[in-house]
Amino acid sequence: MRYAILSDIHSNLTALEAVLADLEKLGRVDEIWCLGDSVGYGPDPHECLEIVLSRCSLCVAGNHDLVAIGKLDTSVFNQDAARAASWTRCQLNKEETGFLTGLPLIVEKGDFTLAHGSPRSPIWEYITSGKEAEENLAHLKTSFCLTGHTHVAQYFQCRESCNSVRPEAGASLKLEDSRYFINPGGVGQPRDGDPRAAYAVYDSDTATIVFRRVSYDIAAVQTRMQKAGLPLWLTERLAYGR
Repeated sequence: MRYAILSDIHSNLTALEAVLADLEKLGRVDEIWCLGDSVGYGPDPHECLEIVLSRCSLCVAGNHDLVAIGKLDTSVFNQDAARAASWTRCQLNKEETGFLTGLPLIVEKGDFTLAHGSPRSPIWEYITSGKEAEENLAHLKTSFCLTGHTHVAQYFQCRESCNSVRPEAGASLKLEDSRYFINPGGVGQPRDGDPRAAYAVYDSDTATIVFRRVSYDIAAVQTRMQKAGLPLWLTERLAYGR
């Protein structure tokens, strides 16, 4: 079986379509898993949610998803994120709001736990260090954990301690006799200095995860963001991957 792992789409249809086109080139993909924050920041919440609804077999809630439906207040965000969240909330229809409302915070699937932030705090915690990964082991019931939230492709291999790796595009990870926290990076707003859309593919036959990057038309997304009146910094940062 082959699984595509996507996170932090953030209403960026052009990036999402580029990822789906890349998947088509790879050949058979049995399931798509989404690690949250399908909306927020970007200009295309309807179109992105339509794809997530129709294509993703598993999806968990992210903090921007919950703010967009009023489960969290915009006061938890910085000014630009709050403005984008308020705009997104006004765009959503009843079906889209219902879908986001029904999303679980954590899903366990075979050897994997899916959470937007972490097993310990699925909405808010960023796993960015070995210490944070180690502290989350006690909250992890499965061998492997898939997270998003940081917008950075990264994994932690945990044996006696948890060691961090930031994989290059195309790098593969063999899931050996260890526990892992794995972040595929952000589809719609990467923050590791590489503006290309990031995602990962897991092959259960070889127990291997491959980290992938895909170029997309950033200028087209920026134009739609400007027309929607979304904050300038959110528009500009797409070009920098920060």
